[in-house]
Order: sequence, then C-alpha cells, then structure tokens
Amino acid sequence: MARSAAQDRDPLARVLAIMARLRDPETGCAWDVKQTFESIAPYTLEEAYEVADAIARGDHAGLCDELGDLLLQVVFHARMAEEAGHFDFGRVAEGLAEKLVRRHPHVFGDVRFDSEADQHAAWEAEKARERAAGGESPPGHLDGVARSLPALIRAVKLQKRAARVGFDWPGPGPVLDKIDEELRELHAELEQGAPRARIEDELGDLLFAVTNLARHLDVDPEAALRGSNAKFERRFRYIEDALARQGRTVEDADLAEMDALWEEAKSK
Repeated sequence: MARSAAQDRDPLARVLAIMARLRDPETGCAWDVKQTFESIAPYTLEEAYEVADAIARGDHAGLCDELGDLLLQVVFHARMAEEAGHFDFGRVAEGLAEKLVRRHPHVFGDVRFDSEADQHAAWEAEKARERAAGGESPPGHLDGVARSLPALIRAVKLQKRAARVGFDWPGPGPVLDKIDEELRELHAELEQGAPRARIEDELGDLLFAVTNLARHLDVDPEAALRGSNAKFERRFRYIEDALARQGRTVEDADLAEMDALWEEAKSK
C-alpha cells in the first residue's frame, strides 16, 4: 500500500487509510469486510478492559499497544458508519472537541466553580441540555446508564444518580444494617429450599447492598474485587507450588491440607 506524504506526517491519517483498504469489498480483508457494529462491539469492550489491565499491571509498553488496539475500535466503527452514510471519523473527533470545550467552561471560558461538586453538577446540567437540544424527551434520573456496563459499575452509577435527588442512606452504618438484613433474607430462602430464581434475586440484593457500602466508603468495588481476585490467585498458586515441590498436585491433596497451605500463604 503506497503511503502519501500526508500519511507520513500524520500517523492517524495512515490508520484511517489502512482501515479503508481493509474494508474495501473487492481488495480488502474478507474478515474485516464482513464485520458489523454488532459483531465488533464485543471486541471494543474487550480492548477497553485490556487497557485497564495494562494500567493495573503498570505495563506502560503494553498500555501503548493496548491503546492502539482501542483506537482501532473507534476507527473501525467510524469507517463502517462512513460507509453507511451516517458520519465519519472527522465528525467523531470534531464532536469530541466541541463537547470537551462546552463541558469545561472553567477552562475555556470565564466560569468559576467553588468546589468539585459544583463543577460536577454543572457537567451533568450541560449533559441534560445537550440531550434536550438533541430532541430527547426529559430523561428520568436513571436514564443514560448503559445496560452493557459491568454490573458492579452500573450499580454504582445508578446509586449515584438516585443519591443526587436525596434517595440515599445517610452513611455506611445503615448500609451495613441493610447488608445484614439481606444476608438474613438469603439465609431464610436457603433454609426453605427456595427455587433458584428466589436465591438469585436475594443474592442480587445482597450484592447491590455491598456495592452501596463500597460507594459510601468511597471505594471502587471493581478495583476492590480485582484486588481480591489477584490475592486469591497468588494464594492458590502458592498451594500449587508447595504441592509441586512435593511432586504432587492439588488433585492429590484434601481440603484440610490445601487450607493449611492457604493459611501459610496468608502469613507470608
């Protein structure tokens, strides 16, 4: 593929040209040509998570690579939209630039905020004005929270939206009481041999309450759970390694032995 002088100066122009070539129905890549918004969406989510993973691992070289993969998703969607006559990448970028300026009047204008809370309130008000200008009906307070978000993240966003209008616990104490209540209800359903749907419902209520506690404690529940996942992995690998040094596997050990090694891993 021949490169123009403009593409040599502008890497993004080169990426856009490459994507156009990949999507060419006659000379492009068969896999790229057959993709749709729906088929690409899961990859978009996956790439966003891989960016977050590189950040969590402090892998800056990996982060550079993953950000490129995430940019590819934007370029891919924009190219498909251009082919369908909806919009192109330039419109995506220009819309973003205008939005950033519009939502930061304290940086690009003469507006001043007394606190971060005031700034956040103005941000939400501007978003509401944008929706109204776009012809959308007045939204409910929980509208706009994407259903495809991970459940923990979406729960926090829903709770924050409700809290803005005063529908919230006054502090972590009552939330802890609510968690105790949900645990008792789950325990009661289990004792009664409730059907799976009832168990799932009560367990969901418990998880929602725990998420609410995380919000009140100003803890990101996703980050907290990722930390616990990593801790579990470290300790379980310790068990595997300890048994491997004895020429054994976890399949050869009973629960009591593995639990003892787990406690040993905790002490280390």
